[in-house]
Amino acid sequence: MINFRYHVVSLTAVFLALAIGLVVGTAALNGPVADSLKEQVTGLRKDNQQWRQTVSNMEKQLALEEEFAEETSQILLPGTLTARRVAVLSLPNGRDHTESVLKKLQQAGATITGQVDLQDKFINPDNNSNLLELAVTAARPTAQTTGLPGNGHGVETSSALLASVLLDRPQGVAPVSDADRRAVLAAYNNAGYLTTDSNKVTASAEAVVVVSGQPYVDKDSDKRDESVVKIAEQFDRTGAIVVAGNGSVGGNLVGVVRGDPVLAQTISTVDNANTVQGQVVTTLALVQQLTEKKAGQYGVGDNAASLLPRLPQ
Repeated sequence: MINFRYHVVSLTAVFLALAIGLVVGTAALNGPVADSLKEQVTGLRKDNQQWRQTVSNMEKQLALEEEFAEETSQILLPGTLTARRVAVLSLPNGRDHTESVLKKLQQAGATITGQVDLQDKFINPDNNSNLLELAVTAARPTAQTTGLPGNGHGVETSSALLASVLLDRPQGVAPVSDADRRAVLAAYNNAGYLTTDSNKVTASAEAVVVVSGQPYVDKDSDKRDESVVKIAEQFDRTGAIVVAGNGSVGGNLVGVVRGDPVLAQTISTVDNANTVQGQVVTTLALVQQLTEKKAGQYGVGDNAASLLPRLPQ
């Protein structure tokens, strides 16, 4: 029968074991194990400090490189696009760096004939039929629908019409009147497909810079990315074009152009136009397009031919 003395002895044994364990454990931790742990903690702390310093240095280096590019642009760009008429077309995913690209073009002396911001509504696949109808109703006497794509793709057809009023007509084709140009742009502006001040678009351009960004990731991403390519194709058919993008993978416009052996022959791309360096290169790529009639693929992406085009003599 278990009595009180048995309980006392059992409890005493338990506490004695705990005490011995504490003594032994403390002794072990105060020995080589504790020293090893302290060394590891100290090493990790030093590594952390070094990584923090490395990140800080890289951030400073990046800031200095941006400053260097900004100061260099003041030497490289002025006068390179003097008397050149350029339109700027920004896609919904490229708005963040559109103004910076525009400023570098102006720094080079370009005459900006118009800035057009396409809205998400323009590349929404649900609006395909509406865009086809608008391309017909928005046409004017000197901006006819004759010769526009007839494959039933609303973005493609409307892009062709917009390109015909924003860019120079081919030699031998009558130019679009200022009134008709404003009327076409106003029709798309009023319908919410783009944003622009049509009254300030008073001339056609000889080249266009299309400002793009990352690929779309929603459920209609494939169709939206396809529409963006259609836009670039139609402007490419009409005049010189440079795509000022952000990145070159994932199906975005820069990546698609570079992966297409036909488009890459006529459309220039810059994959880091979200940086000052890329904005300078965008301007130089446009200079190359206009003076040498030559396209190139520039930037920091794996599929870029070089960082920037060779400067003209």
